[in-house]
Amino acid sequence: MKLFAKIRFYWGALVISLNTALLMIPTMMIFKKKKGIIIHYINKLTLFMIGGKVRQKGEMDLEADMYVMNHQGIIDIVAMEALQNNHLRWVAKKELFDAPWFGNLLRHGEMISLDRGNKAALVKLVKDVKFSKDALDRSVVIFPEGTRAKGQKLLPFKQGTKIIANKLNLKVQPVVITGSKWVLNEHEKTGHSGTVTYTFLPTIDVSTQDKAWFETLQKTMQTEIDNAHLQHSCSR
Repeated sequence: MKLFAKIRFYWGALVISLNTALLMIPTMMIFKKKKGIIIHYINKLTLFMIGGKVRQKGEMDLEADMYVMNHQGIIDIVAMEALQNNHLRWVAKKELFDAPWFGNLLRHGEMISLDRGNKAALVKLVKDVKFSKDALDRSVVIFPEGTRAKGQKLLPFKQGTKIIANKLNLKVQPVVITGSKWVLNEHEKTGHSGTVTYTFLPTIDVSTQDKAWFETLQKTMQTEIDNAHLQHSCSR
C-alpha cells in the first residue's frame, strides 16, 4: 500500500506539472481575459485526474478583500481554484516566481510576489494588496503561517498579514483547509484519493474589530482544525 501511495504522489506531481505547462499557461497567454475561468477548469481537471474531490462548508464571502488560509501544500491552491472561479490573487514567495513553469503561471496570473528576505517586502505587499483591491477588484489569498506545516497545530501567524489588513481596513475571511495533505503529502511523498474540505468562517471587518482580532482569528481556525480531526478524523 505504501508503494502505491508513493506512485500516486509522483503521478499527482506529474499531472500538476504537465497540466500547468501544457494547458494552463498557453491558454492563459492566448485568452488573457478568461484567466480566472481557465484556472478554475484546468485545476478542476487536475484534481479529478489525481483522484481528489473538493467540498465546501459555509459560504464564501465574495465581498471579502482577503482570504486567510492554513497551508499544507500545492493541493491547497489546486482544490481552491477548482472549487470556485473567481480570479483570486495569491501571495507567493519570490522563489516560486523564479521556478520553471510555475513561475510563468504566477506571472501570467498576475499573482503577488513576496521577497521574505527583503526588509521593504512588507511595504511592497501593502501596495500590491491595495492595487488588487482598488484597481483590479481581485481578492487576495494569503497563508499567514508563511510555510507548509507538518502537524495539526498552526504555526505562529506572521504579523505582516495583520499589519496589511489594519492599514487598508480590509474585510478578511478565514478559511480552514482539511484533507489536502491526504490527497498529496509533499513531506512524505505519498498520495491518496480523498476529499479536500474548505470551511469558510465568518468574515471579519477589521475596521470594527478590537486590536486582538488577528490572534482571535488564529484561535478560531485552530479550534475548527481540532474539531474536524476529533469529530471526523480529518487532518489538515
